[in-house]
Amino acid sequence: MSEVRAGGSAGSAPTVLRMVIGKRLLALRERAGVTRESAAEALDVTPLTVRRMENSEVSFKLPYVRVLLQMYGVADAEAGQFVELVKAANKPGWWHRYRDAVPGWFSAYVSLEDEASLIRTYEPHYVPGLLQTEEYARAVLGAGAPKDPEALDRRVALRVKRQQLLTKADAPMLWILMEEAVLRRPAGGSAVMAAQVDRLIEATTLPNVTLQILPFAIGPHLGAFGPFHLFRFDVVELPDIVYTENLTGAVYLDRRPDSSAYLEVLDGLSARAASVRETRALLHTLREDYA
Repeated sequence: MSEVRAGGSAGSAPTVLRMVIGKRLLALRERAGVTRESAAEALDVTPLTVRRMENSEVSFKLPYVRVLLQMYGVADAEAGQFVELVKAANKPGWWHRYRDAVPGWFSAYVSLEDEASLIRTYEPHYVPGLLQTEEYARAVLGAGAPKDPEALDRRVALRVKRQQLLTKADAPMLWILMEEAVLRRPAGGSAVMAAQVDRLIEATTLPNVTLQILPFAIGPHLGAFGPFHLFRFDVVELPDIVYTENLTGAVYLDRRPDSSAYLEVLDGLSARAASVRETRALLHTLREDYA
């Protein structure tokens, strides 16, 4: 994938299975000693199309995949398993039912979130979606688009649905670094904020959740450019992937220099942030402020 910039109506970034398939196709081609030009000739397409398949920038056509697997000398049993993987990748994820309420480029984020073994987040503005109460989510999402109440209901429903991830059998580890300003910025009134702080206190008791608050006192730091998320997977083909978002789209990064830079910032901030125990104490203090 290297870097995918998605926004507007340009379509969605690749989902996790598409990333895996693309990388496997690249590995199989290189193992077979086949050039990209030769693979393109076998498919009667341009080398650019083959490159886009290997970079997971397009969905996979089964006839193309079967031709390539045969050309790369893949055994029938392995080829059959690969084709089944492609079929699964071409099926819409559970979040597809909410496609009317969220931008296409966000589907890749939900796929990454759904398959990650570790999610590390820096958030300077709002409580991360996985820990938001429904009322807080409504207040935050209602501050921007869409203004249509039904569309807002759909966006809130998707956010709440995503939270089931934290309590499933193979739930990922979630490590959040959140600015103190997040909890000083009221969203929906004191009652909504009090319930949201309660939710955060409850989340700190989950074995797979680590929450640290960055107090105002730490001053300026490198993470202040904006929120970002780093995903790590148990799938050997996938490197760490960083997600950053802007007003009209998002960027997905998987180059090691990029992910390493973000990881270094996360590690540095975690060392300066309040400890887990200090964070819980601060949350209880904030809860009294909203009482």
